[in-house]
Parts: sequence; C-alpha cells; structure tokens
Amino acid sequence: MSALRLTSEVSARYRFIMLLLVVVVAGASQGLLLPLLSILLDHAGVSSDMNGLNSTALYIGTFCTMFFIEKPVARYGYKKIIVAGVLLVTLSMLMFPVSDALLIWFVLRLLIGIGDSSLHYASQLWIVSSAPADRRGRYISLYGMSYGVGFSIGPLGINLLPIGQAAPFLIVGLLFFIVLLLLLRIPNAFPEKAPPGAVTENRFVRTYRLAWFVLIPSLLYGIMESSMNSNFPLYALRIDLTQGWISLLLLSFGIGGLILQLPLGIWSDKIGRKPILMTAAILGACMFFLVPLAGDNVALLMILFALGGGLVGSFYSLGLAYAADILPRAILPAANVIASIHFSIGSILGPSAGGYSIRYISASSTFLVLGASFLIFGLLGFWFRPHKQVDKPQESVQPSATISH
Repeated sequence: MSALRLTSEVSARYRFIMLLLVVVVAGASQGLLLPLLSILLDHAGVSSDMNGLNSTALYIGTFCTMFFIEKPVARYGYKKIIVAGVLLVTLSMLMFPVSDALLIWFVLRLLIGIGDSSLHYASQLWIVSSAPADRRGRYISLYGMSYGVGFSIGPLGINLLPIGQAAPFLIVGLLFFIVLLLLLRIPNAFPEKAPPGAVTENRFVRTYRLAWFVLIPSLLYGIMESSMNSNFPLYALRIDLTQGWISLLLLSFGIGGLILQLPLGIWSDKIGRKPILMTAAILGACMFFLVPLAGDNVALLMILFALGGGLVGSFYSLGLAYAADILPRAILPAANVIASIHFSIGSILGPSAGGYSIRYISASSTFLVLGASFLIFGLLGFWFRPHKQVDKPQESVQPSATISH
C-alpha cells in the first residue's frame, strides 16, 4: 500500500514538473515571438499600426479557441490536448522563415494562438483542479514562475538574428520537440464533471455572477503582456534604444515577475487573494505611470520594469487561484474558459490600440493606459464581496482528476 502511494506521489510530481516544463517553453516562444516579429516587420518598413494589427492574430486564435476547447478536453483529456497544442505551435513556428509575407505571418500567428491557448488551458486547469486548497496559491505561482522564466529568456533569442533570421525559430522548435518527447510519458487525466442534480443555471452566467472581479486580472494581464512585447519595442526604437537594450528591458520585466511570483502566491495563501491583488495593482499602476518620466534612462527604466513586472506579473495565475477558491469545482473549467477569453480580448486590444496610440497620440500613451487600467481594478476591489460556495465538494490533497493510462 505504501509502495503504491509512493508510486502515485512520484507520478504526480513528475506530471507537475512536465507541465511546468511545457509552460517554460511556451512562455519562451511567446516572449520571443512578439518582439522578434515586431522588430522584423518594423525593419521591413511596416507601419506601427499595421505591425500592431498583425500581432493581434495570435490572440484572435486564442480567443476563438476558447469557444470550443472545453469539450475536447473533457472528451480526450488534458494530456492529448496539450500534445496537440505543442505540435501545432512547433510546426507553425518552423514555418516563419519560409516566407515573410504579412498574410502568411498572420495565419501562422493565428495557428500558434490556437495551439498555445489549448496547451495553456489544459495545463492550467489540470494544475488548479488538482492542487490542495491550502497550497493552491503556491502551486499556481510555480506555474506562473515557469511561464515567467520562459517569457523572460524568450526575448534574448532576438540576439540570434546575426546568425540568421531562421535561427530563433529553429531553436524554439527544437525545445518544443524535446518537451513533447518527455510529455508522452505522463498518464492522461480528465476534468471533473458536474454531479447529478447540480445547479442548472448557465455555468458562464453563474461564474460571472459569483466571480466578476476575479475574472478581470486575466483581461489586464493580456493587455499588459501584449502591449509590453508588441508596443514597447516600437516605443523603445522611437527613443533611440538599441535592440540589445530592448531585449534586456523586457528581460528585467520578466525577472521582476519571476522573483515576486512565488512570494505573492504564498502571501495570498496566508493573507488572502483579494488584498494581494489590490495592492499589487495599485503599486503596479504607479510603476507604469513613471515609465514616460524616465525617458531613455536605461537604469531607471530597468528598475521600473522589474518592479512593475514583479507586481502585476502574477495577475493571471492569482486570478485563477482566486477563482478556484470561491467557485464550485464543477464550474471551474468555465472560469478558465472565461479567463482565457478575457486574456485574448486584452491581448487583441493591447497591440492594436497601442499601435494606433503610438502613431496618432504619443509614444508613451501605452504606459498611461496600463497605469490607469490597473489603478481602476485596484479600486474596484473595495466593491467586490465573494459569495460563499454552496456546492463545491470537499477539498482533498489528492488530484481530483480521473486518471487514464
């Protein structure tokens, strides 16, 4: 019996490590792809508004995926959807060097958005639904940290361009292939289904009614992430920063999120999700407001980026943890779908609105909008009162998903 339990614990630990590794590589691909393509298109003479519009393709793919991904995950299980997502992203990534046509890049970004959102949705739900309640913030923070590690090192791939334009894409493709081989070793699992006689209210309507505040962080995170990676390189080029500084500043933003990800998760387990989210939002807003005042002072920008990234870099993961705290287990997949849709909407709005504002308003307008958005969210926390759960099953330290070998 003890040997069986030990085997189960080792299997669960290996699965968790593999999921985190998938997220690291997925984060690296996103962290690289957005600034890399923005720079390549800018060098090709594409205007900032068209550049930003092309960036939205990835998030359009993410947005569309959320309308059908829940059923395939329930039917085929977490693992198969993650594998399918990894394959789609890998193949699409390797196709970028084949052609530099704007339309083809738009389609490839669309496909990457579909694959990336599929693997993220399945891995997020797998981790959140199986995490012990008293350590959920820590578990989802490790997920966020893994994404942050990948997202932080991703922009460094820009420095591979002197080797050849295809080099960054080939390296990411190789990493995905290695992860795929490791991923095939873990057993499959399925989400928990609603019990007979459960509340018949539409699960999406119910999720909004119970947790509207909890679903905003994913929207803000989408706006922030896409704006920083698509619009900041354009802003930086206009204040005469080099490509090397662009990659290092984006790295500092990611490192800030990486450093504070786990502490914020642990503090949210002890203090509560809402006060941590509100405090991080208000302080993060201050960092964004200060960016235009820093001008081209790279040292000051690096400090502001590190602090800002540290404060708001946990928003998506903490929002998911908060949703798992206050929502019944059976509608948690719906909350993940909504969070992903909100992330996609924010990610679509970020580059397109940022590109137009840079061209027609001012180069620094992106940071003013980000600051105002996070400040408003922080203040909205004073109005939100979470409802008590009435039909969520008792938490267990064992994963609740059904395992299939």
